[in-house]
Formats: sequence, structure tokens, C-alpha cells
Amino acid sequence: MDAILRREHLETGENLNTKIDYVVALSATASDEYQIDIRYIPDLSILKPDSLKTYLAHLGTMDWMTLEALGHTILNDLNNEVIPRWVQVTVVGKSASLAHRVTFEDRQPRWNNPALLSRMSSI
Repeated sequence: MDAILRREHLETGENLNTKIDYVVALSATASDEYQIDIRYIPDLSILKPDSLKTYLAHLGTMDWMTLEALGHTILNDLNNEVIPRWVQVTVVGKSASLAHRVTFEDRQPRWNNPALLSRMSSI
């Protein structure tokens, strides 16, 4: 699926309080095979949760060679459409015979909040 067509499913709204760093956590499935966990710190825009469900449903119809390819695609699409200050995407394969988890993380070049990031494992 073309990136432009894929990204059309990611709808954003205005972040009404850009002066505060806060974490948004979303979990969904891309198909019966993948669990997707997203955590991000918004900048100017927030992701509309219902649009994530639609976006992941479309990704779930595609054939992914690796969890890494799927995770990298989601990270790039979120960075292009939502433009968060910080984002983490975790993709978990739902296989009965193998536990496979891939985590990607990215942030804006000048953004830093060490106090918040140090607490991320408990959020």
C-alpha cells in the first residue's frame, strides 16, 4: 500500500495544551497476528484513537515479511502525520510457538524531558 494512502487513515486533532509533556498510550491489533502498542508525547497534534483502529486494520491486510518492517512503517507514518515529541512503537507477534517483540523509539531532535522518560517503564 502506498504511504500516502496508508497515512490518510491517521487522523489528528489539535493538542490543546502544548506546554505540558504527557504520555498517550494506545494498544490495538493489526490482525490476528500482531499486537501494536504505541506510546507518544504529543507536540502540536494528537492522534484520534478511532483512526488508529482503521489504520491498523488496513495494515493487517498487508503481508509483512518481518515484525521489524511493520514496526518501522508504523513509526514512520506516526512521525509524518502526528509529529510527536517522542514516540515508541512495539509490535508483538502472536505466535503460539515463538515470542517475538520489536520496539522502535524516536524523538524530535531538540526535545528532551529526562524526568518523564525515566518514569516511562512504570507508565
